[in-house]
Amino acid sequence: MDAYLRDIPKAELHMHLEGSLEPELMFELARRNGVTLPYLSVEAVRQAYVFSNLQSFLDIYYAGCRVLLHEQDFYDLTWAYLTRAAAQGVRHAEVFFDAQTHTDRGVPFETVVTGIRRALLDGQQGLGVSTRLILCFLRHLGAEAAMETLEQALLYKDWIVAVGLDSSEVGYPPERFRAVFDRARDEGFLAVAHAGEEGPPDYIWQALDLLKASRIDHGVRCIEDARLTKRLAAEQVPLTVCPLSNVKLGVFPSLAQHNLKKLLDLGLCVTVNSDDPAYFGGYIAQNFEGAQAALNLSRDDIHRLARNSFQASFLSPEEKRGFIRGLDEFIGRHR
Repeated sequence: MDAYLRDIPKAELHMHLEGSLEPELMFELARRNGVTLPYLSVEAVRQAYVFSNLQSFLDIYYAGCRVLLHEQDFYDLTWAYLTRAAAQGVRHAEVFFDAQTHTDRGVPFETVVTGIRRALLDGQQGLGVSTRLILCFLRHLGAEAAMETLEQALLYKDWIVAVGLDSSEVGYPPERFRAVFDRARDEGFLAVAHAGEEGPPDYIWQALDLLKASRIDHGVRCIEDARLTKRLAAEQVPLTVCPLSNVKLGVFPSLAQHNLKKLLDLGLCVTVNSDDPAYFGGYIAQNFEGAQAALNLSRDDIHRLARNSFQASFLSPEEKRGFIRGLDEFIGRHR
């Protein structure tokens, strides 16, 4: 089953590039760039990856990003993720990057996006993984800072398919960013938003109705609002769920208590993703493996999750049909 879950063709729609910074690469980049880390070894970094909530994770996450300074650093980070993803059946990836994490440290937006873009192009040619890039705004920095970041991104709008909203959720409702998303939409960007992970179901309503989000990142707390859950099912609004992340951050006590299977059975367009895999104990295959074992997911469930991932993507209808055809052929060979 683990080999099946690893190899089944899938898309990943919720993965933060900075969250794929493995301790080994962190130390390599620190040496290369002369950055002093508050850890003595790779093992010490791994031992520090103990989080009680979203904020305790973010504190370490932002500290690790200090080693990312040059275009080649962002290339190496992105390439490392793509090689792992390709080995775990990912045929298409729509990845997030947090430009403000770097521009606030004096790293030019151009440096960040150019390094990532080069790796994405090389990944498509060398690894066969198609990609889209999504710029996320850090909600704790406020709407004004988000608007400034959007202005910087306009020079690279042909490289970026959508904008998103991430970082600390509680206390930063989507409605604060309505003007930023209106401007982004006017410039041709699609929209996604983190909502309903630690924040209440109302944040999901706001993301849909005010930000016009095409899909909701996490969204697991929708289950607390029956009317919202029915709407998500009726409109087939995708939820990019991250099982290992949810457990690591205390959203659910264990994978066995995760509501992924319940949401799937209610007819929602649920997908499985890795979020920040270097920090949360696994890439996409490990998320599939953990969820399957804990929730007793059937092969039909796995097929639906994989199909949903392509259907929920920002690929063209023709591209979606091609990937889904490949998925169905895989299923046929493994019946």
